[in-house]
Amino acid sequence: MKRQLHLLVIDPQNDFCDLPPDYLPPGAAPALAVPGAHADMLRLARLIREGGAGLAQISITLDAHHRYDIAHPAFWRTGDGGAVAPFTQISARQVRDRLFLPAASDALPRALAYLAALEQAGRYQLMVWPVHCEIGSWGQNIHADVRAAYNDWEEANLRVVAKLSKGSNPWTEHYSAVMAEVPDAQDATTQLNRAFLDTLLPAQQIYIGGEAGSHCVKASTEHIADYLQAQQGPQALARLVLLTDCMSPVTGFEAQQRDFLAAMRERGARLATAAEVLPEWLANADA
Repeated sequence: MKRQLHLLVIDPQNDFCDLPPDYLPPGAAPALAVPGAHADMLRLARLIREGGAGLAQISITLDAHHRYDIAHPAFWRTGDGGAVAPFTQISARQVRDRLFLPAASDALPRALAYLAALEQAGRYQLMVWPVHCEIGSWGQNIHADVRAAYNDWEEANLRVVAKLSKGSNPWTEHYSAVMAEVPDAQDATTQLNRAFLDTLLPAQQIYIGGEAGSHCVKASTEHIADYLQAQQGPQALARLVLLTDCMSPVTGFEAQQRDFLAAMRERGARLATAAEVLPEWLANADA
């Protein structure tokens, strides 16, 4: 009998991939290239092509941001009115001390409340990223090889690859595929996505790859693990398989990915390479 194998690919988008010149349209460049991401995506595409017949479902998550966003430079100014450079971290204390301020003065109360809530949660401090995955842009599109591989999977299996958009609320960061860092009570898209999480419950194995391992893969997997454990007990985490050579960290956050992988292994998840899981998918295709 075939097993229910589910592949979840987190944010396999152009803006996160260190693409070579022949992958770039004229004038384009990835906004937040993760070293190693292009090779990750090639391995993932090959895995789908070679073993995809063994999969019951593929799901893809997609960052989808506006240019004006609390984690983008246009939102912020320095205390003396200057521009804020990408890769600047901003704390609630710095805003209270007026070292950084929202460009729109009426945004101050909400921005300060957000920063306080974010820091209380203890997962991240606000990072001002380069504008990335802007809705409708080339950078938001999926890596060409991954898209071609799952398009062929859809046609061969007569099934739809699920695509989940996240990040369009400009008032909160949305690393995780299933919940914003600080959910907005007025915006259901920022709250826990139980409908998607419930599609993972029947899976006997959930394989996870994508970008970046230090941020969106990490945050998504942590939320998924917490939900599986709450619904089905701690033994359910053994069904998670993290594809270690199909994800890479943002530069400077290598330790964050390393610690995340170690913590998930400690909780019961399995770490494996694409080559190691391919035989499982092939065997399931023939079952």
